[in-house]
Amino acid sequence: MVLLHVLFEHAAGYALFAVKEVEEIGMLLPQVEESVLSLGKFNSMVSLAAFFPFKSAQAALENMNAISEGVVHADLKLFLETNLPRSGKKKAALGVSDAKIGAALQEEFTISIQTGGVVAEITRGVRLHFHSLVKGLTAQAASKAQLGLGHSYSRAKVKFNVNRADNMIIQSIALLDQLDKDINTFSMRVREWYGYHFPELIKIVSDNSMYCRLAQLIGNRKELSEESLESLEEVVMDGAKAQAILEASRSSMGMDISPIDLINIERFSSRVVSLADYRLGLQEYLRSKMSQVAPNLAALIGEVVGARLISHAGSLTNLAKYPASTVQILGAEKALFRALKTRGNTPKYGLIFHSTFIGRAAAKNKGRISRYLANKCTIASRIDCFSEVPTSVFGDKLREQVEERLSFYETGDVPRKNVDVMKEAVKEATGVAAEIKRKLEKKEKKRKKREKKLQELQANGETNGEAKVVDGEVDAPVVKKKKKKQETEEMEVQADETPTAANGAEDASAKKKKQKIEVEATDDQAEEAATPAKKKKKRKTENVDPEPAEVIPEAVSKKKKKRGKTE
Repeated sequence: MVLLHVLFEHAAGYALFAVKEVEEIGMLLPQVEESVLSLGKFNSMVSLAAFFPFKSAQAALENMNAISEGVVHADLKLFLETNLPRSGKKKAALGVSDAKIGAALQEEFTISIQTGGVVAEITRGVRLHFHSLVKGLTAQAASKAQLGLGHSYSRAKVKFNVNRADNMIIQSIALLDQLDKDINTFSMRVREWYGYHFPELIKIVSDNSMYCRLAQLIGNRKELSEESLESLEEVVMDGAKAQAILEASRSSMGMDISPIDLINIERFSSRVVSLADYRLGLQEYLRSKMSQVAPNLAALIGEVVGARLISHAGSLTNLAKYPASTVQILGAEKALFRALKTRGNTPKYGLIFHSTFIGRAAAKNKGRISRYLANKCTIASRIDCFSEVPTSVFGDKLREQVEERLSFYETGDVPRKNVDVMKEAVKEATGVAAEIKRKLEKKEKKRKKREKKLQELQANGETNGEAKVVDGEVDAPVVKKKKKKQETEEMEVQADETPTAANGAEDASAKKKKQKIEVEATDDQAEEAATPAKKKKKRKTENVDPEPAEVIPEAVSKKKKKRGKTE
């Protein structure tokens, strides 16, 4: 007898089910399929052996990520070690729905793993009746757990997508190709439309964007004169062509056109010109993106061809996994299958035909150079995909090798060995990588310093003043300190300007005090004669030192000045 246990992974946790009468169930598979739908019949075949609920949503996400990658998580290992019977007369077997995780479990535990057949049907029944088989779990709680885990799993997959940098390249190259088609179509429409009025211009100017600019500039050909020759030269960048356009406008066979038609032609041509300008900007963006994501591939065959290869493969990782023979004919799948069907010659090149190397090679050497170039492209894509610090050193060296091979086919000069070239490249790449790492560390230190300053200034700003941040730079003036500085400076200036006025004020105040003292003295003499008790009191007041009273007006005057300034 075989004792079968089925592992079921749910959003709520891991569950282990014991299956009764495994051999009979295996023989009666159609009856099992029918009994899966009813809970009563299914309950008689399957019973819950153990259940391990996840502690949090984060733990559930970690376990699901591990299962999707075919890795045995620590929680799953502990759960199976605790609840799976190892010893006994019956042979223990574990049923798993996914073959990938089954292979990982077989390596971890010394038990037989079953997938498909009976296990698939039992898993289907468990999935259907799971909330009824586990006590304390309702259908609503189970569906909520599944929904929450599904959202977090999808979010994590999108967030940690390894191809997210490639996606921008794929979209930009697709848009670039679309823009080329659209600009070409619209330019032909402008040529046809404006050709009714000025048909001779088509023969003089062949470039589409230049023709649209001229149509926008000229407008009515009858208004062209010697004065507009300079503006024509700016657009055409050729004096002879500008003169030819001027002469052709004078003797043109075109029909007259109304102002409203001209306005519409000018509007349309301005749209085409703006599209052409946007295309140039998009090409610059693609160039910068390729230098970040795949610098070696871009250095070897160019940004546009490299981006097309990545786009056709789906991602840089997929391109790195391809062999050189696949990269060689990538983009020529129709021709390949047609050749295989008709037993004709297979294509020699696909998208890499657009690189300059194959165009420069002779007809008899095109196949050989495409094979060699595909080999180097595969090496460059693998270096770009799996290197930590992206540098274009290997791409430049590989390009030199292709150049040498081209010259070998033409002149017979023996190229350098691949081992020697790669040794040179490794030396240069280590130096460049160290320099890049040093710069990155420096930037990181600066960023941390800036953050620390910002935190300190924010802490000070809560007490003293507000700290401002402009474009990541700290600009935190302390208001109180500035005010104090300004006040002290103004006080010093005023003290320098009016020393005499202050002295005069002090003399006047001193005179007033003397007069008061004299008046008080006369009063005292009069009162002495009247009462002796009052004499004593007044003597006490006379004995008080009058010197500190002279200092008071200075302090008062300073206070008045301060109040005036603040007002």
